[in-house]
Amino acid sequence: MPRLTKIYTRQGDDGMTSLGSKQRVPKESLRVSAYGTVDELNSQIGTAVATGLTSRLAETLPVIQNELFHLGSDLAFTEEDKQTYNIPEIAERHVQALETLIDELNEVVGPLENFILPGGSLGAAQLHVARTVCRRAERETVALSREEKVGPQVIPYLNRLSDLLFVMARYENKQQNVPEPLWDTLA
Repeated sequence: MPRLTKIYTRQGDDGMTSLGSKQRVPKESLRVSAYGTVDELNSQIGTAVATGLTSRLAETLPVIQNELFHLGSDLAFTEEDKQTYNIPEIAERHVQALETLIDELNEVVGPLENFILPGGSLGAAQLHVARTVCRRAERETVALSREEKVGPQVIPYLNRLSDLLFVMARYENKQQNVPEPLWDTLA
């Protein structure tokens, strides 16, 4: 477990930062952008939880937040460095757990019969924000994967998580008895 005794180090004042292995890279590198967006996603999920979501979501999302720390760790180390360091990584079981939860919640909300607009209840709207940040994290990680190897379950996890966040937003609206805002194609 890392122990932070000092928050500022002045080591990043030159526009460089360290990966988990202490390798120095530019702060705008694809790898740093990818795990930075995963961190932003985690904060957006924290905000969603703080809105007072239904109990099913409130108990599940902190688990996902913890897994996002695994995912950030997975991205903060190159695949080569993972041979040296024992770090938490995203595994197939994490992806399968997301799929199981998608199926469970989708049974409650039913099939999608029209495109919906992000919104409804405050919690659902915040989950939609998290979903869009998740999609950006996925795009940035895909871009990284075209340049360097990434963990084999990182992209599938982000892909499923964005789907789950969409279903969670629908679930939150249903549980709060708030109608889903529908896309009006005639407006």
